[in-house]
Amino acid sequence: MIIRTTTDPISCNEVVNPEHHPCVYEGDGDNGIEIYFENEANRQTYLQLDVSGSIVIVGNDSDDYVAHG
Repeated sequence: MIIRTTTDPISCNEVVNPEHHPCVYEGDGDNGIEIYFENEANRQTYLQLDVSGSIVIVGNDSDDYVAHG
């Protein structure tokens, strides 16, 4: 499943007419997320973010964890 988000993660503004704005696709082709940006500067800022490792906010990050609820 491919998820499309039109909220720019840098400005937190809604991107109107996303087909006319920069985008980043993260995923394997069949499953992933399309992230749309208000402008190329925000896209570049996003691409330069250094996110290393995984972050667990609440729960268990093990491979066999199944969320309930």
